[in-house]
Amino acid sequence: MINVEQIAATNKANLDNLFGLSNKAFTGVEKMVELNLTAGRAALAESAAHAQAVMGVKDAQELIALQTSFLQPLAEKSAAYSRHIYDIAQGTGADLTKGFEGKAAEGQQAVQAYIESALKNAPAGSEQAVAFFKQAVTASNTAVESVQKAVKQAADLAESHIQTATETAVKASKSAAKKR
Repeated sequence: MINVEQIAATNKANLDNLFGLSNKAFTGVEKMVELNLTAGRAALAESAAHAQAVMGVKDAQELIALQTSFLQPLAEKSAAYSRHIYDIAQGTGADLTKGFEGKAAEGQQAVQAYIESALKNAPAGSEQAVAFFKQAVTASNTAVESVQKAVKQAADLAESHIQTATETAVKASKSAAKKR
């Protein structure tokens, strides 16, 4: 049976896991903040340089050429920024998912061991109830695994769609820039 030391050890492990997952989440937030600061600085510097260049324009054709040269890389930079955000979110999500899945598997094993221990001590004549209970636990575990697989498939599909959309946007911006 479960004793106080086992409960304390489980609580400590859960707390350690919570802090580990929290650190992973904060690391993801730090990466996002760093990316935003870098992108903000770059955008400010580029805007200042562009404004200086606009001040030196002598005619309309030069202004159009300057605007085109400024806008063309903007779409590519936006797509790259979006990819970086997605990569950070994907990486952080994967880290968190690994942590949750690992703990879920440990939890399932602990529950299974506890159930097996409890069922060994079941009174005589309760074999049908024990079999039903085991079947319910197995069905529950199967359902959890199915949900985890479905979530992973959905995430993979979303990643594929985001990459396709990003590539299409970059190609479209390059094509539009060439037509000017």
